Amino acid sequence: MASRSKLGIAVTLLAGAAVAAAQATVRHDESLEEARRAYEASNYAKAVQVLQEAAAKQPKNGDIQLLLAKNYFELQEHDAAIRSAEKAVALDPQNSVFHEWLGRAYGDKADHTGWFSAMSLAKKARKEFQQAVELDEGNFSARQALVEFDCSAPGIVGGGEEKAQPQIQKMMELDAAEGHYAAGNCRRQKKNFVAADEEFTKSLESHPKSAELIYDIGDYAMKRGQPERLFAVAEAGERVAPNDPRGKFYRGVGLVLEREKLEEAKRLLQEYATRAPKRNGYPSPAWVHAWLGRLYESKNEPANAREEFKSALQLDPKNKMAQEELKKLKKN
Repeated sequence: MASRSKLGIAVTLLAGAAVAAAQATVRHDESLEEARRAYEASNYAKAVQVLQEAAAKQPKNGDIQLLLAKNYFELQEHDAAIRSAEKAVALDPQNSVFHEWLGRAYGDKADHTGWFSAMSLAKKARKEFQQAVELDEGNFSARQALVEFDCSAPGIVGGGEEKAQPQIQKMMELDAAEGHYAAGNCRRQKKNFVAADEEFTKSLESHPKSAELIYDIGDYAMKRGQPERLFAVAEAGERVAPNDPRGKFYRGVGLVLEREKLEEAKRLLQEYATRAPKRNGYPSPAWVHAWLGRLYESKNEPANAREEFKSALQLDPKNKMAQEELKKLKKN
């Protein structure tokens, strides 16, 4: 029997290694895809489990750490979110998005801790947002986070409206919708709502490309009781992201505020409730119940309204609208 040549053995070994590497890549892609599906379904605990297993096999994969940070962020596990985001940055210090999310993780923990720790975390958050912008001038979400920080945070932690203005002007040059939104958000932080209204109108008229930007204006319009702006938000959002359910919510709220087409409003709010993920940036289930309560008030159905407001407060005891409307119903 003829023996195999050394070259033939080497080729076989290399081919086997290539196949094994390809299989590992497929498994990696499948794990990430499974984790992303769990994240989109608001099953953050499952996503974390899948990602932890993937991270153990691929400790140098920054994308895994980023997605872990996002899931921990939604679970309000602040320290874990920071650790994962820090690992992502350490793996790829030139990645703008990694720095942005580390800033968000620092900022979120700052909002849930004592003032002394919050000061240090806030400074770290701003540093990361600044780094993200320097690495990628087109990272508008990082620029917006930096502007919001500077317009809302005191100088002692590095904030200051004068720092925000150059960022706003740069966004005006790069993308008018982003620039006007940033200017409006800054005015909102200062409670100058007349100026905020004007800038948000200009932003929507400039055809924004970001659903997050559009629906944050929707949140503002909801809290300010502006039905026409809510309809404009729904139209803009549905144009940019047709499958995003938030357009249904804000259109429904607009109809409730106008006290028109209440059955359609009810349908829209309920459809949103069945489709929306439980995630930052999306109106919570408590808000759906609160607005259904307002809807039933308009239909002169106080018993149903009372139940909706109670449901809202069970989910979010700090929902002021539900608190106030329930007090009114108790007086009547």
